[in-house]
Amino acid sequence: MNARERLIVGLDVPTLGEAEKIVSTLGDNVLFYKIGYQLVFAGGLEFARELAQSGKKIFLDMKLLDIDNTIASGVENIVKMGMSMLTLHAYPKAMRAAVEAAKGSDLCLLGVTVLTSMDEQDLTAAGYEYDPHTLVLRRAEQALAAGMGGIVCSAEESSAVRKIVGPNMAIVTPGIRPAGSDKGDQKRVMTPADALKAGSSHLVVARPIVKAPDPKDAARAILAEMDAALR
Repeated sequence: MNARERLIVGLDVPTLGEAEKIVSTLGDNVLFYKIGYQLVFAGGLEFARELAQSGKKIFLDMKLLDIDNTIASGVENIVKMGMSMLTLHAYPKAMRAAVEAAKGSDLCLLGVTVLTSMDEQDLTAAGYEYDPHTLVLRRAEQALAAGMGGIVCSAEESSAVRKIVGPNMAIVTPGIRPAGSDKGDQKRVMTPADALKAGSSHLVVARPIVKAPDPKDAARAILAEMDAALR
């Protein structure tokens, strides 16, 4: 895959109008988009379907978690929408149900390990006994065993995760920040080049592109950095 196939631009904006403007501005420079809760609840599901039909690849970031039957029913319908990637929380039963429901399709199921906005103190407060690194590796093992297409983790864990899941699973990393940019609410971040070198296969970039004075220039700069790292 080249950089254009690996860069996922997060459409983390409040309205369809803003999302449409970003997609139009970026044009052919960007192939892959992430649509999450914020846009989904503003009509983003239909927009996701339209983008997929126009030839764009869509990462639907829904972080599903429910009883097995509900997970399976949801995944079956998401397959029909033509999505390329879908997230669910990396709980073993949920992952197994999703894998069975997506069997035979091109949908890449991603297990969310530990959110990149969370550190050890946050996990302790939530009742987990593991530190972020240990929990990420445990969930990576479980995702591999369940037959998932990939996982979502911080780029800081990509190298260790790659050793567990092997060369074929996708490792999708949010919290990507070009050198010198604001971290925002992310606590575990890395530059695009360093993330690729660490073992990430896909990079999710939102604010550094969508909030940039010139989103097209920002996207091109990140793509150039990724291309150089891949070479």
